[in-house]
Amino acid sequence: MVDIQWLIGGEAGYGIMTTGMMMSKIFSRLGLSIFDYVEYPSLIRGGHNAYYVRASDEEIFSQKRPIDILVALNRETIDLHKHEVSPKAAIVFDNEAIEVKVEDFTVPVELFPVPFLKLAKEQGADKVMINTVAVGASLGLFSDDFDVLATILKTTFARKGEQIVSLNTNTAKAGYDFVKANHAQSFPVKVTKVEKKQMLMGGGEAVGIGAIRAGVKFAAIYPMTPINSIMNYLSSHAHQYNLVIKEPEDEIAGINMAIGASFAGVRSMVATSGGGFSLMVEGVGLAAQTEQPLVIVEGMRPGPATGLPTWTDQGDVRFVLHAAQGEFPRVILAPGDFEEAFAMAMKAFNLAEKYQLVVILLVDKYLMEGHATVDIEKFKAQSSKFKVERGKILTDAQAAGEADYKRYALVADGISPRTIPGQKGGIHLAGSDEHDEKGLYNEEADMRKNMMQKRFKKLSTAMADGEFGEPSVVGNPDAPLTILAFGSTKMPILEAMKWLSKEKIDVNFLQVHYLSPFPDGVVADAIKKAKKTLVIENNMHGQFEGLIREKTGLSIDHHLRKYDGRPFYPEEIVAFVKQTQG
Repeated sequence: MVDIQWLIGGEAGYGIMTTGMMMSKIFSRLGLSIFDYVEYPSLIRGGHNAYYVRASDEEIFSQKRPIDILVALNRETIDLHKHEVSPKAAIVFDNEAIEVKVEDFTVPVELFPVPFLKLAKEQGADKVMINTVAVGASLGLFSDDFDVLATILKTTFARKGEQIVSLNTNTAKAGYDFVKANHAQSFPVKVTKVEKKQMLMGGGEAVGIGAIRAGVKFAAIYPMTPINSIMNYLSSHAHQYNLVIKEPEDEIAGINMAIGASFAGVRSMVATSGGGFSLMVEGVGLAAQTEQPLVIVEGMRPGPATGLPTWTDQGDVRFVLHAAQGEFPRVILAPGDFEEAFAMAMKAFNLAEKYQLVVILLVDKYLMEGHATVDIEKFKAQSSKFKVERGKILTDAQAAGEADYKRYALVADGISPRTIPGQKGGIHLAGSDEHDEKGLYNEEADMRKNMMQKRFKKLSTAMADGEFGEPSVVGNPDAPLTILAFGSTKMPILEAMKWLSKEKIDVNFLQVHYLSPFPDGVVADAIKKAKKTLVIENNMHGQFEGLIREKTGLSIDHHLRKYDGRPFYPEEIVAFVKQTQG
């Protein structure tokens, strides 16, 4: 069985991210299942970067704790990660630059010294290319197929010309050849290439692809971790898909631009983190009052204030549920993995337009900046099934035939017909004050009551239309423990369940995809049926558990919470589940 976790660590500026992505691509093209994750400090220059890549010949859902190959570009990497290595782990380092001893580690390890800098200079490469030597050396430990890496390097650097491609290829080959000649026979795991129809995808890419497939035409995104990958993907494909991607001066301007674009008739979105969403809150209320469709991607990270801006968290649940003054309907979707991020991004745009409301895609750094191998055919099937549903938008002929157009007509389903600026007969006022059916400001008690009820009818209409589906239980319905969670905790939970099943420990898992409207009936039934319950979430005070209690009136038996900025490891979940068995 192949199950390797590889880590490269070093100072920012030495291509840690590029090298890590290359290693993920190598494993993927060798036919292995991949999950990767990156950790880095909030610094423009310097600081320690670490890129984890796990690869297995069976399906995996998350990272694991032990590192099997540790590639250290500096001594700090050894000091920071020596407690994470597995017994007999391979330690790859430049013995001419740093001193590493077996005694540095608490478990027995194998040292694989490779003169990164010397090999790079022999190829005429600069010091910063020691990462390229390192990736070649890593490949040499477990594979005889250098062509896999050569192809990746050619694709990566093609735009920079043949000379750069050749330099990177030769530098990587130097590391590969050195390991083959000196160390390869000592590493126990060998990987043989298997053809597999899969692709490597990140969470940000998944959301970006889903948005494009759904027909987004305008996005206003001020760069913030962890949603920069969405902005990068959309901007790099803007010309291809005729998109307008705007980097506004701040998040206040961004959400107002997106509301204006929606009013003008195009599908629009913003993406931000909790800090940026704080600035958008007034705009969220404006979109709700004017009933403009709007998709917001909110990437959670630890707060308050700037907090831990490059780490992960699930502490914005209550914030997004209640952001903006007053009461108005909103939909909050919480994808748990890369496939769901793609599908829910598409779904978000249909829900926003069809029901004329704000839809929030709640994600986090763990999902947005991680990558995994996904089934290409599943994505194709999801894409082919998806149909753009724009809802009640009057045609030019319909608008022209309106003798007395009422943008906010008090209709039974709560969804009033929209018009686009410039349509004859579709003139109306869209403002931030309460209004009558034509949009004219109105403070009468009955009108206020009717408009409030009208807006909230949208959710009941959407629910009656079957838009949200229902959460389903993964695993044996009669298991002695039911785990409840939302969002990206799904991935380590599924990995933990896989490990637990091998030890004959039975659990099941209820994933909640929609935080608003909350599926209180299904969740209540699951809790009542369960013998014991456990909620797992990445925050301190159990915001999701509190939401369950609020909506169902039921309590949970156990909770596992983590709020140090790091995602859950499956080992932590396995250990806690075993405690509950006592």
